[in-house]
Amino acid sequence: MTRIGQTMMLLHGGDREEARNRFGQLWTQIGADGDPLHRCTLAHYMADAQDDPDDELAWDLRALTAAEGLSGERLARHDSAVALRALYPSLHLNLAADYVKLRRPQEARIHLDRARAASDALDDDGYGIGVRAAIDRLDRRLRAE
Repeated sequence: MTRIGQTMMLLHGGDREEARNRFGQLWTQIGADGDPLHRCTLAHYMADAQDDPDDELAWDLRALTAAEGLSGERLARHDSAVALRALYPSLHLNLAADYVKLRRPQEARIHLDRARAASDALDDDGYGIGVRAAIDRLDRRLRAE
């Protein structure tokens, strides 16, 4: 998780290509059968490093699949159940945004509705307020189109 965080800093600093390369190396190291929490986190951020909307969608789908594969035992062991529930609104919001970019409004609406339904798990902190606001903005955009 530390290396994922360090690579995120590269991404947020604007070095998308290097971030993609490092995320790709980490993905190879984690492997398809690696820790689902690590795969979810990595795929979630790898999606943000993509330039192609189809690639972004593929990574966001990997993140959701990994999140759905987390066992209760794994979550309890690392006290991550609350964090994961708070991640679902963002996962679905990202998928909705991907589908909007790809001009697939029906799929976008499905994931936006799932993001809104999952947003009950968010706290009323900066993150939660930001995700709820993004859900509302995307909802308005979909309705306008």
